[in-house]
Amino acid sequence: MTGESSGEIPLLSFVKDSVHGPVLEEELPERTVVLGIGNVLLSDEGVGVHAIKALAQRYEETKQVEIVDGGTAGMELLPLLEGAHHLIVVDAIRCGQPPASIVRLEGEQVPAYFKTKLSPHQVGLSDVLAALAFKGTIPGQVVLIGVQPVKLSLGMDLSPEVNARLEEVVSMVQAELAKLQCRPAISQNLR
Repeated sequence: MTGESSGEIPLLSFVKDSVHGPVLEEELPERTVVLGIGNVLLSDEGVGVHAIKALAQRYEETKQVEIVDGGTAGMELLPLLEGAHHLIVVDAIRCGQPPASIVRLEGEQVPAYFKTKLSPHQVGLSDVLAALAFKGTIPGQVVLIGVQPVKLSLGMDLSPEVNARLEEVVSMVQAELAKLQCRPAISQNLR
């Protein structure tokens, strides 16, 4: 507004922050969502969820960083991802690499890998990203840290090969957060 009074009441833009409720839009910090997805009942298909749980044991969520166990959710993820500036996804993917290989993809490379699902319960992340793009609320940066599964049979434990790479996956997520200058709060359990 200029110094003159027009008699109009200025409109304030409020948004609903998924962690803190309604806030003025300009008060929101850049928000990064770290999303682990997969089915923990199908061994290595659950690597994203296992990685997110390991990350969450070390860090607490802040206004700047949200750590989300997406499990096998689909469009239910829309409200959590809307308005995020950055999205880091961890999941099992078919990438044509040797079993237990880890790949990092970003930008337009990401949706292509979610068009073929590893299990019928896997989240249709390409559909979620398409819906966010349609609404104009897609994160500005999307990074996928994917792991080529060794086994997808029934079982709640990761294969020994994928389990041996879990710490590396978590370290890659931490490196992505560091690139974005995001510092999740260290968990009370580690202080």
